[in-house]
Amino acid sequence: MGYSVAVVGATGNVGREILGILAERSFPADEVVALASRRSQGVEVSYGERTLKVKALEHHDFAGTDLCLMSAGAAVSKQWAPKIAASGAVVIDNSSCWRYDADVPLIVPEVNADAIDGFRKRGIIANPNCSTAQLVVALKPLHDRARIKRVVVDTYQSVSGSGKEAMDELFSQSKAVFTLDEVAPKKFAKRIAFNVIPEIDVFMEDGSTKEEWKMVVETKKILDRKIRLIATCVRVPVFISHAEAVNVEFEQPLSADEAREILRTAPGCLVIDSREPGGYVTPYEAAGEDATYISRIRDDATVENGLSLWVVSDNLRKGAALNAIQIAECLVNRKLITAKRKAA
Repeated sequence: MGYSVAVVGATGNVGREILGILAERSFPADEVVALASRRSQGVEVSYGERTLKVKALEHHDFAGTDLCLMSAGAAVSKQWAPKIAASGAVVIDNSSCWRYDADVPLIVPEVNADAIDGFRKRGIIANPNCSTAQLVVALKPLHDRARIKRVVVDTYQSVSGSGKEAMDELFSQSKAVFTLDEVAPKKFAKRIAFNVIPEIDVFMEDGSTKEEWKMVVETKKILDRKIRLIATCVRVPVFISHAEAVNVEFEQPLSADEAREILRTAPGCLVIDSREPGGYVTPYEAAGEDATYISRIRDDATVENGLSLWVVSDNLRKGAALNAIQIAECLVNRKLITAKRKAA
């Protein structure tokens, strides 16, 4: 007998991806319930070849639920995740609400799956920020080989990271440019069409944005607290997939050729790195794919033991929905949870 799974935020970009990937990967679920706010009650969403009608989160009884995959924002998670966990369900949360709680494991299965056992403290597991997830997948095998000292990363993040309204704004502004209509920013601080914006999330006292701060803190929690990292996070006029230009300084020598071979066999990584026109992956090509793509692997002569990488991944999949489902699969495969109905 399979598991009972609830998806909270089922009408959003990530929630819809979660439902699709659950079906794609044949997750062992006997029941999948789509949940959202009351205003979305009755909306139909796809789950494989089936159609589910969204139910109201406020009225749902989680007593029989084994797993709850949440993607409804930090405020909803803060209110509901502890209640759902108290009912006996394991919560896997995509928001930023629980990532920095010492009692909540922050998991990327290819990187720190062993830390998943910590879910028992609160019954909650956190998903990292989308830009962090793809970064640590690429860094982990290199860190194991040569120990990373410092990382400088510049991100090129798609608008889907800010939700459907942001995607709609890019579309409408792009259309307005060609029809000579007014281009009025609403979701973003400045025009996003045919532009780039070095501002994601709020500014902090030191001049960093919170998105940049997240990458620093999450990389340390997931990979190694000794790593020094600085990020500049930029929103670009791309609908899906984030790209990152990454400079890494190691404690030990590591050539580009050796790094390329290490990454070719690393979990979750796919190296496409031909030193010729088009011999790399772009966000367009990564959209809809599960891998973290790594290209432009080369020596960085400006520091001792340095490498430069180009890292691209679908932010809605590996950056959110896929990673959450991989966490759920890890719980199942390690026999850390049992189906309540089966146990009964």
